[in-house]
This record gives sequence, C-alpha cells and structure tokens, in this order.
Amino acid sequence: MYEISSSLYLEVAERLAEAIRSKCFFSGVVTLHDGDVECRLCCTLIISRSNENEPSGVERITSIVPVWWDFKTEVFGESVCNDFSFKTMLTYFL
Repeated sequence: MYEISSSLYLEVAERLAEAIRSKCFFSGVVTLHDGDVECRLCCTLIISRSNENEPSGVERITSIVPVWWDFKTEVFGESVCNDFSFKTMLTYFL
C-alpha cells in the first residue's frame, strides 16, 4: 500500500486549488509525481464560496462537495493501492 504523506496531501490540495480557480463546479484531473510514483486525482466537485467576513470582498471557498472522486497511484505504469482520503485532503485545502 502506498501511504500518502502530509506533504503529498498539501501538494494535491494546492494543485486542486489552482485547477478550481474561481469555478463553482469542477470536473477534471490533477496529476503530480512523488518520486517514481505518478498520482492522479480525478474528481467532480461542487464548490461553495462566500465573501462574508472578508474585508476585501474576495470570495473564499467555504466548502467542497465531492460528487465523485478517484485517486490513483502508479509505479512504473503499474497500479498500486493507496490510503488517500478526500476528507483528509480537504483539511489541507480549506
């Protein structure tokens, strides 16, 4: 089993944030590498935003609801089981 580290969760969250930008709906793939391992988060998400309590008026993400997601890890093209948790990744995101 491939264990997802805190730094990998953070990187996935950062790349997902870049992909989402100002969207309220996201359906796509975020790909990254952790050494020899290719990681892919495929997901469809509903994103809620609010500018309440934001002095600048900028909207911030208040929640992300996954409609569907799958996190795959491959080592040299072979699929490997992992312990990825979408809920854990969201703690790094929000």
